[in-house]
Amino acid sequence: MYSESDLEAAVAGGALTPQQADAFRNFIAAGRQTPVVDEESFRLLTGFNDIFVGIATAILLVAVAWIGQSLPPQLEGDGPSLFAGLFVAATAWGLAEFFTLKRRMALPSILLLLAFVGGVFASIAVAAATALGEDYVNDNGQAVALVLAFAAAVAAGGAYAHWRRFRVPITIAAGTAALVGLVLALIASTLAGDPDMMTPAQQQTLENVLLGAALVLGIGTFLFAMWWDGADPKRETRRSDVAFWLHLLAAPLIVHPIFTLLGLTEGVVSTLGAVTVILLYVALGLVALAIDRRALLVSALAYVLYALNSLFETYGAVELSVAFTALVIGSALLLLSAFWTGARRAVVKPLPDGLRARLPVLDRTAIAA
Repeated sequence: MYSESDLEAAVAGGALTPQQADAFRNFIAAGRQTPVVDEESFRLLTGFNDIFVGIATAILLVAVAWIGQSLPPQLEGDGPSLFAGLFVAATAWGLAEFFTLKRRMALPSILLLLAFVGGVFASIAVAAATALGEDYVNDNGQAVALVLAFAAAVAAGGAYAHWRRFRVPITIAAGTAALVGLVLALIASTLAGDPDMMTPAQQQTLENVLLGAALVLGIGTFLFAMWWDGADPKRETRRSDVAFWLHLLAAPLIVHPIFTLLGLTEGVVSTLGAVTVILLYVALGLVALAIDRRALLVSALAYVLYALNSLFETYGAVELSVAFTALVIGSALLLLSAFWTGARRAVVKPLPDGLRARLPVLDRTAIAA
């Protein structure tokens, strides 16, 4: 199994010429009867050894976290210890020096990056809470938000340092997620107070503000992902892998606030609301086709399943509503997958030339020729 990053490295190392790499990509595209760009290739596994090392890595990280948890300082009760996150972050970085930098293993590299950023966040949050005083933090919503904001800022810095050293594609998304958390925590710190003293109206206002902010940040993350995608329209470099993970982060940040503000998460949906959800899903599908990314469709899938199921129940198909919903959505997604390239061509060709030039190419072979 190869990835575009492997081909990029082979060309850079002189093992392949750029013409040979293009010829190989075109050969694969012809065999699959679809442009390689439409496959959304990214490397998760290089072989079963990735799974083996990933399991061993998870066991080791759990062990060092357990050992660190037994050491003070700890937050009140059975709260996390400063050394639990610190040990995890240090171990993850050390392991990445071999399995990421030298062996270039895909799945272990992803696990180690997430463990490092998570360990940094946890250890800094505990340290900040301890420095401020647990009693003060526990009774002050603003203090909690500020602790989380500070921890997220340091975690984003840690992600940047990790990227400079190891260049794991998911790192940019992890750092962006930390920055998103930083902004949301800062917003919460200006509005939150003692949770026991907030009225239901105040809590609802805070929730709506955070949802709106998450939506704006999701759109920003989406545009950031498109910037990475626009730098590699043929999806031949690591930039495409970075964009994939950013789209995967942006999708729930966009989809969840929209459908939550529509009231879909409250357990009751009207006919008008269900139709609105389905129309929004169709719109997301058109955007997904244009940018050649399926993350938006996957992220919104649970919401549209719920909405369509409610429609079937409203109009009498109570017993088979779940079956009918699965049949309709499953068939539609399979048809879309089967005819993805043709559908994408129909969506992209009418777009203005300037916009189309920044989208992934429709036909790699034509571009290479």
